[in-house]
Amino acid sequence: MTLTELKYCLELSKTKNFGQAAKNCFVSQPTLSIAIKKLEQELEICIFERQNSNIIITPIGKKIIEITEKIFLNIKTIKEIVNDENEEFSEVKIGAIYTIGPYLYPSLIKQFNHDLPNIKLSIEENYTNVLTDKLHRGELDFIIIAEPFNEKNIETIFLYEEPFITVVSKQNKLKNQKSINFNQIKNETLLLLGAGHCFRDQVLEAYPQLLNTNHNSKLQKTLEGTSLETIKYTVATNNGITILPCTATQQKETLLEYIPLKNPTPTRKIVIAYRKHYSRKKLLKQVLNSLQNITLPCTKKSS
Repeated sequence: MTLTELKYCLELSKTKNFGQAAKNCFVSQPTLSIAIKKLEQELEICIFERQNSNIIITPIGKKIIEITEKIFLNIKTIKEIVNDENEEFSEVKIGAIYTIGPYLYPSLIKQFNHDLPNIKLSIEENYTNVLTDKLHRGELDFIIIAEPFNEKNIETIFLYEEPFITVVSKQNKLKNQKSINFNQIKNETLLLLGAGHCFRDQVLEAYPQLLNTNHNSKLQKTLEGTSLETIKYTVATNNGITILPCTATQQKETLLEYIPLKNPTPTRKIVIAYRKHYSRKKLLKQVLNSLQNITLPCTKKSS
C-alpha cells in the first residue's frame, strides 16, 4: 500500500470517472486503474464496483476513503505546521457563499494585497454545504458564511452584521415609502433565490407569513439557482420586489429604490469558519486582521 495508490482512490471517489481522476493526478488512465486494482488485490477487498460507465464505492470502500481523507488532511497539516513555523505562507484559499462573495471580495482582495503582498489569495463562491465539505477536506483554509452555522470540529469568529433592505422598481407604488413593513409587501410578488441559498431561508424565517397558503401565489419560485444581481435587474423591470442584504444595495441604481424595513428589521450575522485544529495559527490571525480592517457600508462589527 502506498500513498500514491491511496491518492488515486481518493481522486476516483471524487470524480467517479477513471479518465478524469487520471487527468487530475497527471497520470495515464491505465496507470491509475492498475494502481487501484493492485491495492484492492493487496487488501483482498473491492473498493470500487465498475458497472459499465458507473463507479460505485462499496461500503468498505467508503470506510477506506474516509480514512484516506484523514491521512491526506494530516499530511497537509504537517506541511502547514512547517510553513507556519517558517512564516513562509505561499497561498491561502478562502470560500464565501454567493450572497457574500461579490460584495466582500473586492474589498478583501485590496486589503489582502496591502497586508500580505507575498501571499497568493485564491477565492471561490459556492453554497454553504459545498464550502463546508471543502473546509473539512482541507481544500479551503477558511470559509465566510452566514449564521446559523453549527458544524462539528469547525470554529467560527464573528465578522459583521447587516440588515435586510427592500428593493423595488422606481415604477412601483411603494417607491416613495420611507420604510416598509410586512403588510405593505405581502401582496407583492416577492422574488427570492432558489432552494439551497441560505439567504432565501433567512428571509422566509424573518417573514414566515410568506409561506402561508394565501400568499404562495405571490412568492415567486422561478428564479432558482440565480444570483442577487439577476433578481435586482428583474425587479428593475417592475416584475416584483425583493429583499436583499444591505451589502448588495450599495451600488447606485437608476431604476431601483432601496427602502429600509421597519423595526424589528431582520438581519444576518456573517462569520469566518475554520477547522478546529487548523495549524496555521499565524496565518489565521493575519487573515482575520485583514477582514477586520475592511469597512463595509451599512454593516456593524459588534454583535
